[in-house]
Amino acid sequence: MRQPVVVMWFRRDLRLVDHPALAAAVSRGAVVPLFVVDPRLMTGRDAPREAWWRASLGALAAELRAAGAPLLMRRGDPRDVVPRVAREAGALAVYWSLDYTPFARRRDDAVTAALGSIDVEARGFPGTLLVEPDVLRTASGGGYSVFTAFHRAWSAQPSGPPLAAPARMTAGPALAGEAAPPPVDAVGHPAARRTLEAFVRGALAAYERDRDRVDLDSTSRLSADLRVGALSPREVRHAVERAAIRDGRLRRAAAAFVRQLAWRDFFTHVLWHAPESRRQELRADRRGLAWRDDPKGLRAWQEGRTGYPLVDAAMRELAATGFIHNRARLVAASFLVKHLLVDWREGERWFMRRLRDGDPAVNGGNWQWVASTGADALPAFRIFNPVLQGRRFDPAGAYVRRFVPELASVPDAHVHEPWVVGGVPGYPPPIVEHGEARRRALRTLGATRGSGASAPSDAG
Repeated sequence: MRQPVVVMWFRRDLRLVDHPALAAAVSRGAVVPLFVVDPRLMTGRDAPREAWWRASLGALAAELRAAGAPLLMRRGDPRDVVPRVAREAGALAVYWSLDYTPFARRRDDAVTAALGSIDVEARGFPGTLLVEPDVLRTASGGGYSVFTAFHRAWSAQPSGPPLAAPARMTAGPALAGEAAPPPVDAVGHPAARRTLEAFVRGALAAYERDRDRVDLDSTSRLSADLRVGALSPREVRHAVERAAIRDGRLRRAAAAFVRQLAWRDFFTHVLWHAPESRRQELRADRRGLAWRDDPKGLRAWQEGRTGYPLVDAAMRELAATGFIHNRARLVAASFLVKHLLVDWREGERWFMRRLRDGDPAVNGGNWQWVASTGADALPAFRIFNPVLQGRRFDPAGAYVRRFVPELASVPDAHVHEPWVVGGVPGYPPPIVEHGEARRRALRTLGATRGSGASAPSDAG
């Protein structure tokens, strides 16, 4: 008797381990693993992220092939492609892992309706987050906008061990599609798992103390793997917390790291409850700010030519690697929206084009956090001083010199303010003066009620 067929539609869940939708599909019958190359998302403009997706797809295809069910790749609009594949395969259901952006929700609603019209079951499963957005609600029934309260409720939710990968799958009917990209050794679940294990054995011990040091290899470097789902957040959390159980000295470090996973869920929950915040200030009292039209300043920031070494190193790291250390991201973002008063959406779009880990919810949430317009955001008077931040988190200038080689010969004491030694040939002077830019930002951001801009503070 012919087995029932389920189409497993992969999106941002490119793995076999800890995959609830895949496990359900395998338990039900034969599986047709599908990835749809959506030209609305894979445009060719966002080169670092798209290259990471392609490499991750290659790794997934290799894993699926070894498990007995080759990956089917089709190009087009999922609203057309997914129902077509379901018909061709004679599938009774299409399963996928839930996604939460406004675009994803509209797409998935349309695919669900199209599948319903041909009597094919459509079902989304958890697996992208640690806690689903509809699980956590405030007393009034809405979503959380304050992280501390969210983290308390989030931490109280159970988190079991990750699911094992299916040992073997029965493949559904063979269908024609595009060739999958070749696998790359450094990308995909096996490589991500090695990165996770190396972090747990090494940098985790000093994570709480050193995670903001841009000059040290002190973070997990798992953000891009989490973005494409080569690792599930549950697998990451489980590995870190098990390490803390084995060695009690790691408990504080593990808690600090898991808190970062909670921030990832938090920003996704915020976007799920307030989809308009994808392009609009979450805080109504912060809308209509007088952002400056400064093409020259924006270009200098994008190119890492602001004259502030830590900002420039961050932007050049982004250009060279598709990644920025989190502390450097915050300083660079703050410089754009507060020193230059350029609209946060300009920075958000640039990061999404250049980051290989660009995530709409996390990237947008962090930009609004820095711009003082979003959930539990920085007060408007908090303006990162790039010089003080550099001295604190890159004390000998190793990070700056790695990405701004013009400053190689500047003494450590002045590497974050090279103008003090008369400047450096080939490196620009500061495009704004910090104190003046800060006063201008306070005047502009303080014009909106509730900003807190009158408080005398400086985020050194």
